[in-house]
Order: sequence, then C-alpha cells, then structure tokens
Amino acid sequence: MQPIYIVLLLVAIIALGEVLSLSTRAKIPTLLVVIATTFVLLQTGILPESYIEASTFVAAGSVLVPVLIVHLGTLIPLPVIKKQYQAVLITVIGLIISVVTMLSLITLFFDYSTAVAGAGPLTGGIIAYIVTSEGLTAAGYTSIAAIPVVVFALQNLVGMPLTSILLSKYALSIRDSLADEAVATTEQPDSPLAADPDKKLIIPARFMQSHFFILFLLFIGGALATWLGSITGINYSLWSLAIGVAGSAFRFYPDRALDKSNSTGLAMVALIIVVINSLVGITWDQVVSALLPVIFIIVIGTTGLIIGGIIGGKIFKWKPTKSIPVVLTALYGFPGDYLIVEEVSRSVGRNEAEQRRIMNELVAPMLIGGFTSVTIGSIVIASILIGTL
Repeated sequence: MQPIYIVLLLVAIIALGEVLSLSTRAKIPTLLVVIATTFVLLQTGILPESYIEASTFVAAGSVLVPVLIVHLGTLIPLPVIKKQYQAVLITVIGLIISVVTMLSLITLFFDYSTAVAGAGPLTGGIIAYIVTSEGLTAAGYTSIAAIPVVVFALQNLVGMPLTSILLSKYALSIRDSLADEAVATTEQPDSPLAADPDKKLIIPARFMQSHFFILFLLFIGGALATWLGSITGINYSLWSLAIGVAGSAFRFYPDRALDKSNSTGLAMVALIIVVINSLVGITWDQVVSALLPVIFIIVIGTTGLIIGGIIGGKIFKWKPTKSIPVVLTALYGFPGDYLIVEEVSRSVGRNEAEQRRIMNELVAPMLIGGFTSVTIGSIVIASILIGTL
C-alpha cells in the first residue's frame, strides 16, 4: 500500500478520536480512542503491523520528539509560573508523593521495573509515555511493554470525572460566597497559555516572521539536546526541556514557538503515530496480563496524587476541593484541564457574572498544574526513572 493511503487511515483514526472527544467534552479522550481502535485493527490483522512503519511518519515523529519538547518549554512564560507558584509547588508535592508511593508499593506487590513502567505515564502525558516506552524497549523489558500504554489509555477515565466532582463542589463555595456587585466587576484575565505580544526577542523581528526560521531554531535546540544526551548520559528529553525553558527566558525562542511556525498540528500527528507504532508487537495476552498491575498503578498513583494535593492544600491554605484537582491534572493535562473548568463554570454559575468569576479563579491554577505535571514533571520523572533500570 502507498504511504499516503496508510497515513490517511491513521489520520482518520486520530480524527475519529477527536470527534468523539469534542462531542463528549473530553469524557472520551482522543488517545484512548486511537489506542483502542489501532490495537483492535492490529490484533485482527485489518491493519498489518508493517504498514505503520511503511507510513514513514514513525521516523518523522521520532525526529520531532526533541523538537516538540523544546516547544513545550516555551509554552508558559516564567513570570506567569512565578505568579502561580503555589499551584506549581502543590503539583510538585503531589507528583513526589505519588511517585514515591508507586515505587514503594508497586515494587512490593510486583517489581521495580513494573513501578517504573507505570510511574512515568501516570504522572504525565504523551512525551512521558514515549520516553518510558522507548526506555523499556531499550532496556529489554518487552514483557511489560503493555503496562505504560494501558496506563496511558485509562488514567483519563479516573482523573477527569474525579476532578469534575471536586471542582464543582469548590465552584459552589465560590458562588455562594459572592455578592453580585463584586462579581459583576470582575474582568476576564488573559489565559496563562496566551503568548506575550510585547516580548522582545534577541533575534530581529523580521526573521521571526518566517515559519521556516522558527522551525530552524527549534531544530537547533532539538539537535543540541540530542547531542548533549549522547555525551552526558542524561536523557535528551531533559536537555530539550531545559533548552526550551532557557531559550524562552533569554528571549531566543518566542512563546509557543511551534504554534508560531504553524507546525503544531502536523507535528502532533507524527507524534501520535509514534505512539501507535509502540503498539506493534504487543499482544492481547500481554494487555490482559497487564490489567492487574495497571489497576494497582492507577489506584496507588492516584491516591498518592490526592494525598499530595491535601498536604499541599494545607501548607498553602487551599481547600482540598481546589488543591486536589490541580494535582490531578497530571492524569490528563491540556486541554482536559481547560475543558473541565469551562464546563464546571458554566454548569455551576447561575449567570454570566458568576460563571466568569468561577472561570477566573480556577483556570490559571489548573492550567499551571497541568503544565507543571504533564509538560515538565512527568518528563523529568520518566527520564530519571528509566535511567535507573
């Protein structure tokens, strides 16, 4: 089959996932649909395993991983993170307690490699999953290769409903404590994900108007990270993230760099096809055998996140119904965190003013929590843990 036909099929699966996710307001995650559909097609032979590699997008996606991580480092400016330092620290506390709990109890019930296989994906998103999956394969742990993909596929189903329930309770307390006069004067703040239009870069603005030039800068960062990883033994993902954050802070990269180059959509398609390719070789028996450790990983890991959210909330005097959801963003990240806040504000607020006030208070800490866990924390965790195998 011609590569264009294979890519069309794979993109159709991704599009199906997006349609279902948007139709259910992310209650059915895109990646769950993609993983489940592709796995069934592979197991039934409808989609031969050789076709995915033949699509040529696997190679492109692998090349783009360090570039995408550099981009992740440019998503939210450091000044915004500093303003939301409490959300950052509460999330970090939750991640640490969750990982320590998993490494202790999962190792006790199963073994250390199983704990590592679940810790990275559970505390983050697609990049952490790829780092974990690649690391397990390189270390020869093919027998537990199904664990990270099953954790990755199912954790949304636990995190999002739990977050929605807790945030709804917190939103009720906001609504009940507000006077209509105070609410009406509240203005909508800029989203933490918005780029700073006044940011002056060290490279002349006329060059930064070129999409190709911005891509060139991102590939410089990705290539440098790969080279540093090869000579230091520190995973390239950590270098990529550091280069992205530093490059944005020192004004070498614009905010949301890959978006500025109009390349995010195609890059994410290539990345998801890398995830699809990781399903090649995984059998139904492996998935079934992984279900028990996956249940333990999700229950123990989520419990650790909740305990961390409670402890962090007590330290910074946040209600648990606010602090726990901020930590639980590790289970789904963006755009799930934004969609949940939007849905809660619309369903709890009795009028536009109340809805705006609820949105104002919750959107920034939730987005920062997801950025801290999924974009930064999980990559660090997965990279370090894989290095211990």
